[in-house]
Amino acid sequence: MGVKLIVGLGNPGMEYQFTPHNAGFLAIDRIAEDCGVAVVNRRGRALTAKARFAGQEVLLAKPETYMNLSGLSVAALIQELGISPDEVVVLYDELAFPLGRFRISESGSANGHNGVKSVSGVLGTEKWLRIRIGVGKPALADGREIKAGGKDYLLTPLRKQELAVLDEVLDGVKDAVEVVLTEGVHAAMNRFNRRPDGSEGGAGGAKEK
Repeated sequence: MGVKLIVGLGNPGMEYQFTPHNAGFLAIDRIAEDCGVAVVNRRGRALTAKARFAGQEVLLAKPETYMNLSGLSVAALIQELGISPDEVVVLYDELAFPLGRFRISESGSANGHNGVKSVSGVLGTEKWLRIRIGVGKPALADGREIKAGGKDYLLTPLRKQELAVLDEVLDGVKDAVEVVLTEGVHAAMNRFNRRPDGSEGGAGGAKEK
């Protein structure tokens, strides 16, 4: 088996580091930490690290293209590694799910996410494996959802208690990537795409769009 490419979507720069839109970068950092590597090598318009994760060779990548051109970096890395889009896992933030959830999907529309739009555009398909990390506001006590305010919210640093919630989710995402690599995507979906109460819809949140 060849190398697997694991890409997190985000924006480079310290000012974006702990914003909701950078959940994908933070997930890559969590896997890198687990593997004892630093994501600092430059290749394919991304910061990368080679690692051994779940017993497999992986390349961890954080595109340096800014979010809306992420696909250019993903395409460059796929070409350089000589792999197919089937061997890529993309991690990114999802406003449609509340913070605290994530969901594994084998395909899907961009839902207004420019990074996803860019990846699908470059790959020429919406069929690629992604783990969507919820960054939406949790519902109010009466069940009404708070609509987070798009760009402003996505590019504003998370508060301390939000980061604490995300911190736990990042461990779950790391475990999910491990199961994808060792047991396959369907095993991972069965295990992680359920609510804690056992109903469908996820450690990962809202229903498929």
